Order: sequence, then C-alpha cells, then structure tokens
Amino acid sequence: MAEEKKTVTIYVETIEHPWPKDELISYAQVVKFEFADFDQHPEITYTVTYTRGHGDKPEGTLAKGASVKVKDGMRFNVTESGGS
Repeated sequence: MAEEKKTVTIYVETIEHPWPKDELISYAQVVKFEFADFDQHPEITYTVTYTRGHGDKPEGTLAKGASVKVKDGMRFNVTESGGS
C-alpha cells in the first residue's frame, strides 16, 4: 500500500490550494494558480510575494526561476508587473 503524502494548505490570492508538505513550490507554479494561461504569455512578468513562510525566511519575494519551501498557511500574492 502506497504511503499517502501529507499536504499543507497554501493560499494564492486568498484561494486555498493543497500542496505536498515537504516540496518546494516554484515561481511558475505559484503564478499558474492565479493565471492558468501563464505558459502562453512569456512576455508578461509577475511579482510574487509571500508571507507566513518558514522561520528563517518568513516573508519575501519569489524571483522568476526560484523556488521556496512551503509551510501550512503560507500566503502568496501574484501581481502583473508588466511586459517586455
């Protein structure tokens, strides 16, 4: 019997999303929760900020190409920051 992975609840723009407990989440994965067509629009850039993260880095900005370890109740905000 396969072990069921534990999940945590993260919030992207106040919407709850389950996420595997010990997995990192990338900039692109967070943006896709808010903008499902993210992949079709590489010319648009977004600012991703988070709060309620882990103790060593409870808040910050998630840069394009970067990832962050999630924590239950972590909150992400995604705003369009312009095109190229």
